[in-house]
Amino acid sequence: MATKNNFLLSMAAALAVFTSCIPEKKYDEALSREKACKDELAALKPNVQQMEEKLKGLNETLAKDVKEIEGLRRDTSIIGSNYRNLTTKYDKLNTLNEQLMDKYTKLFNNSEKDNAKLSGDLQTTQATLLKKEDELKALEVQLNKQKADLDALSAQLKQREARVNELEDVLKKKDQATADLKKKLQDALFNFENKGLTITQKNGKVYVSLDESLLFASGKTAVEPKGAEALKNVAKVLEQNPDINVMVEGHTDDVPMKGNGDIKDNWDLSVMRATSVTKILLQGAPKMDPKRITSSGRGEFFPIDPAKTPEARKKNRRTEIILTPKLDELFKVLENN
Repeated sequence: MATKNNFLLSMAAALAVFTSCIPEKKYDEALSREKACKDELAALKPNVQQMEEKLKGLNETLAKDVKEIEGLRRDTSIIGSNYRNLTTKYDKLNTLNEQLMDKYTKLFNNSEKDNAKLSGDLQTTQATLLKKEDELKALEVQLNKQKADLDALSAQLKQREARVNELEDVLKKKDQATADLKKKLQDALFNFENKGLTITQKNGKVYVSLDESLLFASGKTAVEPKGAEALKNVAKVLEQNPDINVMVEGHTDDVPMKGNGDIKDNWDLSVMRATSVTKILLQGAPKMDPKRITSSGRGEFFPIDPAKTPEARKKNRRTEIILTPKLDELFKVLENN
């Protein structure tokens, strides 16, 4: 731009010198041309500015492109280095692969026999497995059957448990009834206990044992008044407890009975004494059903004390009233079971 201005000034100076040497007409032409040049110059100035701005933009673009080219060169250098490294690694991997392929080929060739053996073993194993599966299915069927049987047995067991519980309840009631009966007898025979009369409870029964001295004179079958009083007290208790069965047993010692009348031996004596006691019980309890009472003679064959002494023989000469609660309810439960 400065060069153009200097050029114009030089041209103006030259024109001034030239005008001093040329005619006016030529001078005017020169001025006219000068003016045209100035106008042209003025018209060109905007284009020059535009060109300068474009040039500036091109320079900036050029600088940017140069910078990008330098970045691309660096990237290309890095990529080239990476490529060379990858190429080296690839070569190594290719070599390793070839080595592995060689080993695989050798192993494959050497293992054909092993493969055949393994194949045979596999077939054998499969056959064994199929056999085991069949056995397992059979066991499963058996297990299901056993489970069904077990369920059935479990149901039966529950039923039996229910029956056992029912029986236990009945037995508890029976034991309680026996204990209550013993207590009633003890209360009724309070004045006679330990005076030739004892009351015990065993095996679900109550035993009222009366010595010969309380009931009978020696060798006799008629009950003495004191013994009859005790038996009448027993009869009252029995009459109030209709669910009690009565067994009257006569017992003697082992001394043989020698008689010529109605009593010929110990059998006769024991039976007749039991019968006498039974009759007094029935007289003392007129409302009692005679079917509840059983009389029996045991002779000398069920001694309390087997010794051959006077004391032992005295114990053995006795009459026992054995009281047993009726077991109808228990029998009913057993029949239902």
